[in-house]
Amino acid sequence: MAELGFVMGGLSYTYENGVTSTDPFPPSNDPVIILGKKYSSVFDHKKLKKVVQTLPWFTYRKGFNPIGGTGPTSDQGWGCMLRCGQMMLCQSLVNLHLPPNWTWSIDSLGGSPAYRKVLDMFLDKKSSCYSIHQIASMGVAEGKNVGQWFGPNTVAQVLKKLTSYDDWNQIVIHVAMDNTVVIEDIKSLCKTPHTSSGVNLQFESDTSITTSLYRDPSLSSHLSPHTSLTSSESWDGHVWRPLLLMVPLRLGLSCINDIYMRSLKRFFELPYTVGVLGGKPNHAHWFIGYTGDDLIFLDPHTVQPMVDTDTHDGLWDDSSYHCTAACRMNISNLDPSVALGFFCRTEQEFDDLAQILQHEKNSIAPMFEVCLKRPTHWPPLNTGNPHGTDTVFTVVPSPKYDTDDEYELV
Repeated sequence: MAELGFVMGGLSYTYENGVTSTDPFPPSNDPVIILGKKYSSVFDHKKLKKVVQTLPWFTYRKGFNPIGGTGPTSDQGWGCMLRCGQMMLCQSLVNLHLPPNWTWSIDSLGGSPAYRKVLDMFLDKKSSCYSIHQIASMGVAEGKNVGQWFGPNTVAQVLKKLTSYDDWNQIVIHVAMDNTVVIEDIKSLCKTPHTSSGVNLQFESDTSITTSLYRDPSLSSHLSPHTSLTSSESWDGHVWRPLLLMVPLRLGLSCINDIYMRSLKRFFELPYTVGVLGGKPNHAHWFIGYTGDDLIFLDPHTVQPMVDTDTHDGLWDDSSYHCTAACRMNISNLDPSVALGFFCRTEQEFDDLAQILQHEKNSIAPMFEVCLKRPTHWPPLNTGNPHGTDTVFTVVPSPKYDTDDEYELV
């Protein structure tokens, strides 16, 4: 494996083949597109570094408490797609709670209370709603043993189930199936009030988190006007819960089909995008943009020690959750099994996104369909608990979207 690295906070990071330069943004006439925004590698070089540094970066960790009480204490070699799912969801929650121009700084120990509250939901401890412990344990419901590699669809389905325990954000994760986004279904889900599951999230042997864990009244006084709304309040006259729309796709057989390359690059230019989960054999990545024919991504394949936040009175160092450089790989090297992500805070934003997607299909090869109503041959939409009505572990297999056998553990 070829190695290219940089050092931050005393840790050395190495990357796989496919990184084109130690500087991911060398001067070029090609624009750099990151999560719906356009930059110049010539005139915006410092800004690009700051943009990347502000994004959440979740990597392999070691030294956390055993998953399930007796399971692994590190996710090295199997947790890369789980970490990528964390990055996409964390960025969605940052978009929900923080102003669009918010930036992270290595000097701001403590940082924004809202940001710290978001980050806490992903820490490597059993009490965090979206921790590696809870994602890996909930994966059992999707037929994945703890320590087994996830595909893009599996991590999407698991995160969807975990949202029922998230009373603070009350987010809807909708996983579009059969390459189809149904507008009517999404509106129905987002207008259904969040209902606490009534079940402790107790997949671990000795601890649990309750659905009220993240209701912290003291936080509201610290939030900016941008974050003053909660999803249980009226966004525009009625209840609308924020939406993370995830679209699992297969864009080819063994490699991405050429007809979708332009469409995938165009996806990164759209507003409301929160990136792509995918990768190539051996590695999963969170893709955040492109320049030229190269995709830009954050790489979780770095092993770092677990951050112990319990002994620092809330002022722990969060620099290991941010990196100073993104990576690049040619789009032709992308494995065709991916999951696209869109985040919409309000119904107006979703209506705007739906209109954009309808318009886009007239100019480029569409990667998925957008329709107003649910196809007649589909079963009725279930707007209730994503776990189902009979058991916490209702398995809804969708094997055609996951190609775990094409990925090797590292």
